[in-house]
Amino acid sequence: MKSFAKKVQRFLVSEDGPTAVEYAVMLALIVIVCLSAITTIGEQANSTFSTIGTELSTANGLASGVGS
Repeated sequence: MKSFAKKVQRFLVSEDGPTAVEYAVMLALIVIVCLSAITTIGEQANSTFSTIGTELSTANGLASGVGS
């Protein structure tokens, strides 16, 4: 029983556990921020390419109508 008590005492005194938890929380927050940024950038890029595609289609339609 003494051995178990010493192990529990060493675990409570040791800072390895809390440090690992802190790193895990930081990693989770970094992942969330990265995913949010990627999602936002992706939506903006999609909007930009849609606008460009629409403008090109419109310009192509006007150009083909002018030559008639």
